[in-house]
Amino acid sequence: MDFRDDVELDSSQVEDAGGGGNPGGGGGFPGGMILGGGGIVSLIALVLVFVLNNVGGGGGGGEPAQQRSPSNLSGQCRTGKDADQSEQCRVVGVVNSIQDYWKQEISGYRASKTILYSGRLRTGCGTASSAVGPFYCPGDQRVYLDLSFFDQLHTQFGAKGGPFAQAYVIAHEYGHHVQDLLGALDTGGSSVSTELQADCYAGVWAHNAVKTGFYEKPFTQADIAEALDAAAAVGDDRIQQRTQGRIDPESFTHGSSEQRVNAFQRGYENGAPGACDPGDLR
Repeated sequence: MDFRDDVELDSSQVEDAGGGGNPGGGGGFPGGMILGGGGIVSLIALVLVFVLNNVGGGGGGGEPAQQRSPSNLSGQCRTGKDADQSEQCRVVGVVNSIQDYWKQEISGYRASKTILYSGRLRTGCGTASSAVGPFYCPGDQRVYLDLSFFDQLHTQFGAKGGPFAQAYVIAHEYGHHVQDLLGALDTGGSSVSTELQADCYAGVWAHNAVKTGFYEKPFTQADIAEALDAAAAVGDDRIQQRTQGRIDPESFTHGSSEQRVNAFQRGYENGAPGACDPGDLR
């Protein structure tokens, strides 16, 4: 997963809030919902269920991350060479590629900023903490990400990890942004269908990523294997078995490991958003 050394990065698409802050404005609940850390659930309930129901290709756990100072991404992340050498710049490159692809696919596409943070912060969907894991907030149309989650994906969820596992998680969250722009979040569909479609959209981007000009060459089978491994690690059945010792399909919010892997593969193999109809993903 190598970026082109000379490709220019647009760091304005990613903001580092450091140890929390108020990038999304207000502390209220405009819409009262987030997608991430448990699918479409209220933040109030989220405190009780995040251990079992994390999204975005995964979830978080444990205590909030240590407070830290924000980074100057505009000074650090200028080219693809920077993205190959720095995790934060890699996030910028991935976000740039994802949004470049969807801008070509969706007329009037509105960019969504990714907010990097640790600890707690206020968003357009209320106050969130690192324990929530990666999520998308329809209230302010932003993606929120604590980079420590990627360590948790490996240590707590058993995923092998790797750069493309990270890219999958980010692409999944931007899949929710696409759903938001297309009005799919207003249809009242099940959370499992919503999450599987976001997985499928992540696969669609992966199929087309090299066409965005940010990557040196198409992703390898080893890259795709990292994404599939991450998708399997955060299936509801795997998480429930690990945390409560039993599996309850009736309480699934994101789909089983097999469903999540199949959804990503469907998007990756077809390479077209039309392949991600929720009715074909269950």
